[in-house]
This record gives sequence, structure tokens and C-alpha cells, in this order.
Amino acid sequence: MGIDVRTLSAAELAAGAAGESILDPSALLEPVLLVDLDGAGRATAVEAAARVSALGGPAVGFCSGPVSPELAPLTAALDLTYAVGPDPADRAVVPAENADRSITEFVECVGRYPQASYFAAQVLRASESLPVPAAIDMESFAYSTLQGGVEFGGWLGERRRLGRPLPPPPEADPVLLAADGDTLRITLNRPERRNAYGTALRDALVDALRTALAADTFGTIVLDGAGPSFCSGGDLDEFGHAPDIATAHLIRTRGGAARLIARLADRTEVRLHGHCVGAGIEISAFADRVVAAPDTTIRLPEVGMGLIPGAGGTVSVPRRIGRWRALHLFVTGIPLGAQRALEWGLVDEITGSSQR
Repeated sequence: MGIDVRTLSAAELAAGAAGESILDPSALLEPVLLVDLDGAGRATAVEAAARVSALGGPAVGFCSGPVSPELAPLTAALDLTYAVGPDPADRAVVPAENADRSITEFVECVGRYPQASYFAAQVLRASESLPVPAAIDMESFAYSTLQGGVEFGGWLGERRRLGRPLPPPPEADPVLLAADGDTLRITLNRPERRNAYGTALRDALVDALRTALAADTFGTIVLDGAGPSFCSGGDLDEFGHAPDIATAHLIRTRGGAARLIARLADRTEVRLHGHCVGAGIEISAFADRVVAAPDTTIRLPEVGMGLIPGAGGTVSVPRRIGRWRALHLFVTGIPLGAQRALEWGLVDEITGSSQR
């Protein structure tokens, strides 16, 4: 797929130079538009912001220094802005040591998976104000569409070329339950798979959460993981084995953990450690309280597979850190350590030992 990247000034965007993005059946001709924010004032920012909704996406701003508060209307409208300087309070801005380098890295990632990147930006925009159940459905519709695309097809074809078998059955109960007074402890228990969110663990976790919801006697629910990692995300060896895309959508939305965790959020504390990948953080981020061990590393790699997060991550993550920083994490797949996750609000506290 070809990639054509234009750079406009904020004034040019305000004047309508961007037009509307063009989607060709065989290629995304402009999957990303860059906007130079240097020198722009508030009036220009307001006019430019009004143009963004007509664009495709992502529309990414950049600034060689800190972003002026006067630009807030435009940074809020854009999908993401990179700016040089300390981490700002504005969640629409991602701090960068070098804005040109950050933009280059982002564009390179988009160039490898333009369809998935495009979908990620569009889903984040569209679902921002939706109720959680509707937003989860929207995420899954987009995920299902990408499952039929060439990007995921290429990734899956390579996995199948390697001839990896389906994972073996669990060696023990994939999820453990322990009640202590009004506290229910739920432990992901497939350490031999790094607690991958595969069929067996997912179904057992859903059963545990349904138990907690039906019982209504537990004031606190604690979710943690056995072994060196909290959760390594979806079990990649199971990808592509659903009977069909429609059934997979129903399983994700009605048979997954996201809706249940969201309903139990005010009673739930999640304790992260080690690797927390994909579904591991997507489900966790719905909880009202997320604590992380110092060794926690968070990553959202789905765009690099030709997909978007599919376990609720386009809903839970942006509602904690904003859709702009969420898009940065989705498209780049960059790892996020515990300290930066705390600074951004993806976790609420760093506590405990890294050893398990």
C-alpha cells in the first residue's frame, strides 16, 4: 500500500488546504496528515480545529517547543500532537525529545499498517462520547472489518507459515478464586502461557466475574496474575481459529470480560506486574483502581498485527489517558513503564515487589 504524507501549517489547515482525505479501494492515499503548529495563534487554532472533523485520519500535530495553551482548541481536535518539552498536563500532547524524530517514527508505523492505523484513529474519535457498551460494540465492528483485511491476513499468514499448533489445555484451573470476608480474589493462573488471554482463561475469568456480579456480596474484587507476568495479551496461537467473523464479534462483546469489569469497576482493584500486554491492560483499565509493581511494562501491539485493540482497549485506555496518547500507544506499540503509566493515569499507584 502506498503512503503519501503532507505537512501543512496550522494557517494552511485553517484556510482549507487539507481538503478531504481520499480513500482508494486499493490504497490509503493519505492515511496521515501532519500539521506544523509552530507560530500559530488562538484565532488560527480555532479556525483550523473546525476543519479537522472533515479529515480522514490520523491528523497529527507537531511543535518544536512546548505547546502554547492558545493552541488547545486545535490540539483537542487533532488525533495527536508531539511537542518538545516536559510532559504537559494537556493529554492531547505527547512529550518528545525531538518532534521530527517522533513524527518520523509514527509515520513509519502508519506506513507499515495504514488501514489499522486509520481505523484506530477513527474508532477513538467516534467512540469518545459513547456509553461503554456501545463503544465496545463499535470497537468490535472495526476489529471484525480489519480481520478481513490484507494487513491482518499477511500477519496471520506468516503465523501459519511457522506452523504453530493450538495451545495445550490448561495444566490447572486457569483462574483461581479465593474469598476472604467481603473480598473476592481472582487470580489469572496460566503462568506457563504468561496468563495469555486465550479461550480457556477468558471463559474462566468471565465465569468468575459473573459470579461476583450475581453474588453481590463482595465489596472488593482483587484481580491479579500468577507467575512472572500479569497477562501477555491474547494467545497468538489461537488467532484465526474462530468459526467465523460474526461469531468472533459476539464472543468478544458478549462473552468477553470488558463489559463485566466495567460494571464491577467501582469495586475492582487490579494488580499488575511484569508484562501487561494487549488485553491485559485493556481489561484492567476499566477498573477504578489499578496498581502496578515497579517491573510492570505495558504494551498495545495490535496495530502491528493489522488490527486494533479488541478486548475493550479503545474504550478503557483513552478514558484514562485521553484518545490522543492512546493513539500514540496503539500505532507505535511502544512499551510504557510503570512510572510513565502512573504519570499519564493509566495506573493509579506503583506499589509492592517485582518478584512473583
